[in-house]
Amino acid sequence: MAISVDRLTRRPMLLAVAVGALSAFAFQPFGIWPMMVVAFAALCWLLCRAQSMKGALGIGWMFGLGQYVIGLNWIATAFTFQAKMPPWLGWIAVVLLSLYLAVYPMLAAGLAWRFGKARPLALVLALAGGWAITEWLRATMFTGFAWNPVGVTLIDTPWRATSALIGTYSLSALVVLIGGMLWLTARREWKAPAVLAVLLILALVLPYPNFAESPGTLRTMPVRNDPPHAPLTPHSALQTGRLRIVQPNIGQADKWRDGFDRIAANRLTALTTRNYPEVGVAGTVFWPEAAVTNPLIDERAGAERLVYLERLRATRSIAAGQLLATGGLALTSSDGMDVDGATNSVFVLNKAGAIVGRYDKAHLVPYGEYLPMRPVLSAVGLSRLAPGDLDFRAGPGPRTLALPDGLKMGVQICYEIIFSGHVVDPEVRPDYIFNPSNDAWFGSWGPPQHLAQARLRAAEEGLPVIRATPTGISAMIDSSGRLVGSVGAGKAGTIDVLFPSKQPPTPFARLGNVIPLTLGFILLLAGIVLGRSRRYSTGI
Repeated sequence: MAISVDRLTRRPMLLAVAVGALSAFAFQPFGIWPMMVVAFAALCWLLCRAQSMKGALGIGWMFGLGQYVIGLNWIATAFTFQAKMPPWLGWIAVVLLSLYLAVYPMLAAGLAWRFGKARPLALVLALAGGWAITEWLRATMFTGFAWNPVGVTLIDTPWRATSALIGTYSLSALVVLIGGMLWLTARREWKAPAVLAVLLILALVLPYPNFAESPGTLRTMPVRNDPPHAPLTPHSALQTGRLRIVQPNIGQADKWRDGFDRIAANRLTALTTRNYPEVGVAGTVFWPEAAVTNPLIDERAGAERLVYLERLRATRSIAAGQLLATGGLALTSSDGMDVDGATNSVFVLNKAGAIVGRYDKAHLVPYGEYLPMRPVLSAVGLSRLAPGDLDFRAGPGPRTLALPDGLKMGVQICYEIIFSGHVVDPEVRPDYIFNPSNDAWFGSWGPPQHLAQARLRAAEEGLPVIRATPTGISAMIDSSGRLVGSVGAGKAGTIDVLFPSKQPPTPFARLGNVIPLTLGFILLLAGIVLGRSRRYSTGI
């Protein structure tokens, strides 16, 4: 039975939230990117029919609410691992966070309606520019939450290479423009879509022609996914430039269980050392975030020997000349007696257990690694999601570690990798980025979304990204954002591969978010100019 347009638009808010919810399936794990394009075409249509600024703001807010509630459903899973809070609180957290995040689509929608309410092309341009700017704001305000920019839906399309030139938030504007082109075409306004189509084609062929064949792609060794209890074998000669990524398949329910640290250590050791006669000994081995749960540094007096023995237990799996990069904890003490803080860190260890490189996580997760307004929130029964009552301390930000193997390592721990333009030391460009993570919190939707964003960072910066996670998805990503190897969720295994080479600094690596912000303001300004010109009342 046919449904009239008038009947559909009697409840624009309900339609907007439904369209937003459907658009979430453009993100991983589904990755149906055309759904985002269709969603923005529908959003343009709804905004064009809005009768007031209040109505347009409401449409944008409801669109964002639907997209975030569905797309961020994995956050609710994290609450199932915290005994101090009921699991149902996770869904309340998802909705409350989405209510806030939807403010940014609301602002973009308001700008689009204000300057393009009677001029369709102006509306499209203003929405695209406003979306790029407000996504940047979302990633910046109140410590930022950059998860799932709409540009990441293009990760498996040729437009991924364009991120090296214009960055993630410009890709988001690109998605809006494609959706707007679809809407304008449906209105039979041919000139504007034709011009936009030419611009989109140029965006594919001009910026980075190495999408099809990147110099960062090198020969890989077999990915191992078999159980972690294979017999240990003697070390053979070290293979220069070879790495091994270890995924032990240790779930969050077991990770902090009393006595499990020994089981975890044995599993990591077995995976690190197995099958070396077959594939050779890796020069560097990469373990996940917090792979070692006992502290590797403790500033209290008398703790030096204990943490040294813990480091030796970790490095028993590597040979002389190898390096182990592992996630771990450091305890701080101002008086040498009591612990007053901790850091979520990456330690690079040699065979002797010496620390040859260290990075402390800088962009901490609110409620995950620290509890904001702790005196107030703890009084009402809230706690942070990670075990323990001690808040983590933030490190100084992106740093490049010069390691004994001659390579320069950049580090971004877990969530830090999602912040476009903030993942590389501006003073010293690394050869690769190590992104250890613990995605065991994130249900079935979170890990593939996290991986997609890490791939986009690799493409933007022209740098390989190494991901090691306890339960998946671990991966080797080359400098064009392609997967060289991976171990899927819920599996134990290793990835053995030669180090992919980095590319020369990309335009985005040189200028960062100046590029998408400039493009966003140009699109917004173009929308304002066209919106005020009578000549362009129906298109070009």
